[in-house]
Amino acid sequence: MIAAFLLLLQAAAPPIAQVQVVPTIPATPPATVPVSGPVSGPLPPQDWSTLPPLRIRRQATTLANTSAYVHGEVMAGRCAKAVRTVQGWSLSLDLAVLMTRDGRVRRITPRAIDCPTVEQYAAGVILGARDSIDVVDTDTDTWYRTSLTFAWGA
Repeated sequence: MIAAFLLLLQAAAPPIAQVQVVPTIPATPPATVPVSGPVSGPLPPQDWSTLPPLRIRRQATTLANTSAYVHGEVMAGRCAKAVRTVQGWSLSLDLAVLMTRDGRVRRITPRAIDCPTVEQYAAGVILGARDSIDVVDTDTDTWYRTSLTFAWGA
């Protein structure tokens, strides 16, 4: 099921030149953040709380069954950030999304949680939901903030 979802994301994704998923930035960034290779376009601001929220229509349908991959990464020991809840387990991740004036996703920056595969997967989930994103008409490219919470039973 996950493999089919990932293949669908690859088939539906715009050319890589149009959308760039950049390396994650830590919650408390170091004084200098080394960048490997050129990064085009602006980076998100340090304080994401000032960004407008990203509005996603039909979020429950668009993001259905995305927790299975994250659960697998946690079970494989590649991510230790999941927390126990009354219903089972959950893992939350913040993302900054740069949208163009005409409503296209230009860049997605997940906040680093020391789970690179989950961070990149979350960026892919947002990219896959791009047709369900509502943006306010602006004259410039605009950064938005969103969070994804992946949850699964015990």
